[in-house]
Amino acid sequence: MQHDFWHNKWQTNNIGFHLDQPHSLLTQYLSSLNLAKNARIFVPLCGKSLDLAWLLDQGYHVIGIDLSPVAIQDLMSNLGLNFKGTQIGGLTYYQHAQIELFTGNFFELTADHLGKIDAIYDRAALIALPEQMRSAYAQHLLQISNQAPQLLISLEYDQSLLAGPPFSVPEYELTAHYANHYEIKLLASNTENLKGKLIAYEHAWHLSKLSTVNNP
Repeated sequence: MQHDFWHNKWQTNNIGFHLDQPHSLLTQYLSSLNLAKNARIFVPLCGKSLDLAWLLDQGYHVIGIDLSPVAIQDLMSNLGLNFKGTQIGGLTYYQHAQIELFTGNFFELTADHLGKIDAIYDRAALIALPEQMRSAYAQHLLQISNQAPQLLISLEYDQSLLAGPPFSVPEYELTAHYANHYEIKLLASNTENLKGKLIAYEHAWHLSKLSTVNNP
């Protein structure tokens, strides 16, 4: 999937994936991660999600990245906070006391950029990517986060009936990406009318780091 696809989505405001409230599976199940206040939560491909404001309100330190400068500018405007911006290689970095935001290519982000990560909230990253990119995404996420625990939200539906994004990520694929590094636990499943065209299953997963990592 080309970067131009997502830039065009944001520039034309074609963002039906954006929710006008924090995601219900986040508010219900973030507690499963047992995080301390001020824990550092990474939100990959964050867009301008209201989930980040909700996380801030709960007392967490939030780190987000999105490819689109429009998304990050909208997010900062909506938060109403003053950010200091700097350029770090191909990434633009915006900093506030409780939130750090990056604009640029996720695959250019490093562990040094992120610092210590206590948890990952993946609502719209894995399912935003086509199948041929998801393995590379998962491997890079593991590397830069030191395999931090995750609250991950996936969708599952008949991909032949609807072109993504969002894409269907079945359980067997999630297992292929992460079972060597995490214990994977299903927390909840909902149904939703996806784009008004078909019923999809939305799953919330808790990925907790294995005490001993299994090498693939």
